Amino acid sequence: MTKKNIIDKTLKILTLLPEEKALEIFDFADFIIKKHEEQTLVMELQKAVSESESFEFLRAEEDLYTEDDLKEIYHE
Repeated sequence: MTKKNIIDKTLKILTLLPEEKALEIFDFADFIIKKHEEQTLVMELQKAVSESESFEFLRAEEDLYTEDDLKEIYHE
């Protein structure tokens, strides 16, 4: 089913519903779009930070410790 078909069928259903039920669907759709926008923003911010040169010094830093430095190794 294409996005256009989904929209058309949803509009037909909405016209059959009483106003209060149509409002519930509107509220839910509004919630979904805000959640989607927030997730998109978070992903874009994470990408910008990871590509930023602000923390480049951390990438170049050598590891101070290795597994050989452990005195005891715990196995689950």
